[in-house]
Amino acid sequence: MEEKHFEEWIVLKEKLHFNAKIPKILEGEVWWCSFGENVGVEINGKSTRFTRPVLIMRKLSKFGFMGIPLTSQEKSGSWYAEFEFLGKKEFAAVCQARVMSVSRLHSKLGRVPESDLEIVKKAFHELYK
Repeated sequence: MEEKHFEEWIVLKEKLHFNAKIPKILEGEVWWCSFGENVGVEINGKSTRFTRPVLIMRKLSKFGFMGIPLTSQEKSGSWYAEFEFLGKKEFAAVCQARVMSVSRLHSKLGRVPESDLEIVKKAFHELYK
């Protein structure tokens, strides 16, 4: 069984909750995001900040967004959407889409072209129709 670091995540999660910085986001941007240490099949972050890249699929307010975690590990099937970002293959885990607070965001990595955002949105709609 994989080792979990729930205690460390809780400490960081509390700091994120009280973070007063509110980054401005736009749909189609990719950010480092603190996903945390999660349960079961839920996708986890890595490193001491429990981060992984997230695609901002929909801005819901200045405080929240619908995000889709990204992985560079090759995945196939209707639960994933493949596209290229910064010269590398990325796989959007549409099966792990969720609403998140902008307080989880650390730094912007860039923005995907509108055509790639549409690939991910189409995969999302196909999975959840």
